[in-house]
Amino acid sequence: MIVFWPLALVLIASAVFTITAKKPVYSVVGLLVNFAALAVLYVTLNAEFLAFIQILVYSGAILILFLFVIALLSSGTKAFDVGPDRLPKILIPGGLFVFVVLACIAAVTVRLPFVTRPLAAVGVTGNENVFGSVADFGTALFTTNLLPFEITAFVLMVAVIGVVLLAGDEAPPFAKKARPERESIVKTQVLK
Repeated sequence: MIVFWPLALVLIASAVFTITAKKPVYSVVGLLVNFAALAVLYVTLNAEFLAFIQILVYSGAILILFLFVIALLSSGTKAFDVGPDRLPKILIPGGLFVFVVLACIAAVTVRLPFVTRPLAAVGVTGNENVFGSVADFGTALFTTNLLPFEITAFVLMVAVIGVVLLAGDEAPPFAKKARPERESIVKTQVLK
């Protein structure tokens, strides 16, 4: 419990920094700190496998994907025009929304028992049917949460394809370009 509160503060501060950073690369650094703090939180819960996957998948793969997106979107383009500052207009509705969500979570937590049905026992992480074990994680991922897992993979694939299309030339890659020799044949036929 002593480690939880500093980690919670780091998680919240890094999430806020990720959203409010002026440059996208700084946002990625804030997200990296958030992912690392979440991995440490997993370790405190004796879920070493989840901590390892958090570092490997999110800090390794997803963060690099974000860096590529930022690099591809900003390469070869003129500087973006700064639009109007809409943050002050969203502060009150956003704060009200967060307050309502936290109040609902608090109300549900008080009325329901803390743990209605334990999904896995607490014990040594390497054993089967223990919270954070590889077997328990695999069972939850590929049975209960298979559809969200597959949808997430599809959304990430669409995002990568979208970035590649946006970062390409001004003409879409599927547009047929006329060959120069064909243009000369067409021009000579029109002139005759």
